[in-house]
Amino acid sequence: MMRRATSLSPPSAPTRTIVLWCPDWPITAALRLLGTGALASKRGAGTTRDLAVTDAPLALIDAGQVFACSASARSEGVRRGIRLREAQARCPRLQVLDYDPALDIRAFEPVLEAIEETMPGAQVLRPGTCAVRARGPARYYGSEEEAALWLLDALDALGIHGSRVGIADGPFTAEHAARSPQRQRICIVPEGGSADFLAGMPVGLLGEEALATLLRRLGIRTLGDFAQLEPRDVEARFGDTGARVHALACGLDSRPVVPRVVPEELDSSMGFEPPLDRIDQVTFGFRASADHFIEQLVRARLVCTSIRIEVDSEAGELSERTWLHPRSFTAADVVDRVRWQLQGSGTIAGNPFGSGLSSGITRVRVVPESVDAIGNHEQGLWGTGHDERIHHGLSRVQSMLGHGAVVTAAVGGGRTLLDRQSLVAWGDRTEKARTERARPDALPWPGQLPTPTPGTVFEAPQPAMVIDSAGRAVDLDERGVLSGIPARFSTDGRTLHPITAWAGPWTIDERWWDAETFHRASRFQVVDDAGAAWLLVLERRVWWAEARYD
Repeated sequence: MMRRATSLSPPSAPTRTIVLWCPDWPITAALRLLGTGALASKRGAGTTRDLAVTDAPLALIDAGQVFACSASARSEGVRRGIRLREAQARCPRLQVLDYDPALDIRAFEPVLEAIEETMPGAQVLRPGTCAVRARGPARYYGSEEEAALWLLDALDALGIHGSRVGIADGPFTAEHAARSPQRQRICIVPEGGSADFLAGMPVGLLGEEALATLLRRLGIRTLGDFAQLEPRDVEARFGDTGARVHALACGLDSRPVVPRVVPEELDSSMGFEPPLDRIDQVTFGFRASADHFIEQLVRARLVCTSIRIEVDSEAGELSERTWLHPRSFTAADVVDRVRWQLQGSGTIAGNPFGSGLSSGITRVRVVPESVDAIGNHEQGLWGTGHDERIHHGLSRVQSMLGHGAVVTAAVGGGRTLLDRQSLVAWGDRTEKARTERARPDALPWPGQLPTPTPGTVFEAPQPAMVIDSAGRAVDLDERGVLSGIPARFSTDGRTLHPITAWAGPWTIDERWWDAETFHRASRFQVVDDAGAAWLLVLERRVWWAEARYD
């Protein structure tokens, strides 16, 4: 048997790297948008203005768990990864917001622009953390420490205090230097000293949880212990992944710093001086900018399927909303969305004006959020007239009656079929699409009905009856044991259908911690003598027919 040749090769010299780290960036991003009034997904008591002004404990929630929390929340026992109810039990005055990953990226863009004005060539490692090659800035500013001071001054000017800088050989060591527990704002690791700096750190920092668990079982608990192993032995035992992280532990991070490519500015904005207080004036004034916006996309051979409209008021308020289009936006479509966003509750100078703004409009900005190649949206040989007419008609009705007056059915999240039915305003992204876009690896609802789903879902569950062969009603005890084998059932109270096959029960326990809102239901699938399949639900000793498989 031939032995596989090893792929080890002398690693390239690590790149001297500057890493900027903004601690608690998700919290910082949320508070910065709260200060503008743009974030409206608050769940807790109080108002967003109160939260922005006071130093109240704040937590961002993702899938029912704490994703990030402020320093004041951590001081009261809140930690990342714990459940929401546990966090609220530890800190009763905890303010809660939904975590939005797109918000992190959007809020970090002005920070990147400030960094690139100070030293070009930034690479975003994640929102709140970026890397820059150290050689150029060190030579320009005179030393690495001086370059780090200029970088921190740029962030302090933006009002982002407490950020830290780490400088070392390679992005891995530089990032952990920035996160050094010494609480110093600048941590510089001398050239060639990365291995000594990392030696006392735990193996869990390598980012490979399975490998770190195995190393701890073998008695290897620090990066220094791991670095003492022979590279060939590590690759033979742990493969390419082990060889890669072993090089990191040895301070031989050969990953280059790749500067980001600044995307072409395709957004369009229009300022108004003096501020306008009428919807028709704003939309008429923005028509030229909408035409310019679409012309830029066409020159770039792109079409836009999702836009974000930002409206600034004279009082410093911001109205922000994302709009979708079933096909692609035209200039007239963009103007319509601006008008719809301005319509709604609130008044300016006695005129109907939307989005909760209380003063005149000073600026309207349109940003493309989702673009596609223009070739993918060309009309077919026979045209697409019907789709265009339907879209135009619904959009016209929506513009006359209001954004929420035209809705379409969509499948959302939930455990029961009725919970999954939702109505979404025409042109808006469904909740399922938003979740999949934000978290592609998001798990489904525990206990939800697996595919295939029934073809007919009753608007209201129909009363049903299930009996055994002796004619007794079938019931379910607390242990989930049936009182008898289902033999016949009825959905109209008159006709009993023989059951030829059945499956279940599948029990759902919702809000088991609250006696007042606790809900338990058990689902069954049954097949009658005609071959039709039904979804039956037993809830509080009462049978219901929820759906039918057509």
